[in-house]
Amino acid sequence: MEFETKCLHAGYTPKNGEPRVLPIVQSTTYTYDSTEDIGKLFDLEESGYFYTRLANPTTGAVEEKLAQLEGGVGALCTSSGQAATFYAILNILEAGDHFISSSYIYGGTFNLFAHTFRKMGIEVTFVDQMASVEELKKAVKPNTKAVFAETIANPAMYVLDIEKFAAFAKEIDVPFIIDNTFATPYFCRPFEYGADIVVHSTTKYLDGHAVQTGGVIVDGGKYNWANGKFPQLSEPDETYHGIVYTDTFGAAAYITKARVQLMRDLGSTPSPQNSFLLNLGIETLAVRMDRHYQNALEAAKFLSRQSAVKNLKYPGLEGDPSYELAQKYVPNGLCGVISFEIAAGKEAAAQWLDALKMVSLEVHVADIRTCALHPATSTHRQLTEEELEQAGISPGLVRLSCGIENINDILTDLQQAFDALEG
Repeated sequence: MEFETKCLHAGYTPKNGEPRVLPIVQSTTYTYDSTEDIGKLFDLEESGYFYTRLANPTTGAVEEKLAQLEGGVGALCTSSGQAATFYAILNILEAGDHFISSSYIYGGTFNLFAHTFRKMGIEVTFVDQMASVEELKKAVKPNTKAVFAETIANPAMYVLDIEKFAAFAKEIDVPFIIDNTFATPYFCRPFEYGADIVVHSTTKYLDGHAVQTGGVIVDGGKYNWANGKFPQLSEPDETYHGIVYTDTFGAAAYITKARVQLMRDLGSTPSPQNSFLLNLGIETLAVRMDRHYQNALEAAKFLSRQSAVKNLKYPGLEGDPSYELAQKYVPNGLCGVISFEIAAGKEAAAQWLDALKMVSLEVHVADIRTCALHPATSTHRQLTEEELEQAGISPGLVRLSCGIENINDILTDLQQAFDALEG
């Protein structure tokens, strides 16, 4: 099936007389005919459902759909995007390990990496993703176990050179984990460029309607977890009678371990209701993303003509620092997010934002409704001035997320806010 068709049909195929729409299986438990049947499930000898913390038919259908859309061997849905990123790293790193991350990442992710992981004994080194491979290699340590970056940085709006990062990770023989939230698999499938693991905040474009919080990890199934660096996967797991994930589950070893070990122990499980709502959003993903892109491109052109605006970043515009990379990795369109500065600074940015009428001020992005935010005082508020600079966040930076309204209404609201700023 083509991508648009997979959005509608992948993951769930009703049999004769069954519901056309994916049902909500609102049950925590499932019944079996014998203790032997349940025992086989707990020993991972057979697949099935025995407790919704680990697996649920509604969530499972969405996981299968997302795996197909990204081109992976399996997926694990979580209760938030933060949980997905947390699990993706913790699945293969432990106290004493180190990983490398681009500094141009979401503020919550930056804080997770720089502070929470440090308290757990896991160290991170942030790097400039525009640096050469030779420069990136200076961050490598003997205990480096992963590389992380975002396809399109939130909110700095830099497009990642995915193949460069994939080659770097391959050279040091560690997995490359990439957050594909902004591009979505409709515009970019990082596995095709060498990434090993993809994560999303499904709260954003995959949902699109601001009605559920969720995340997903998708396993590309290509990395060699039996290379000696990841004993968690290649040596016996005592909690499952000595099972070896790489031997038993092959290409799906990573995602299986994330489910049966991390989800079992930490439990960031999405509700079946949220999975149902997420599926509804994914069904219209292809249609929505085209409109988000078209509106954002027009809005970016409009903003480029405003004297009150500086440092406009939208990779769809010629002259943008990431324009060439966008032509390579997201040639058919981008997300609806635009980053720019109000030239007069922090107070002027707040004044402009407060003057918006139709455009919502909200701590969100990638919604069907246009919204805006001041990252320095919201999503990135916990970062120090040095960390803000590393993440590309200036005091006057505004993140505008274009929805799917008529573009004329979006531009009219932006213009009246600029008029109010001048007045």
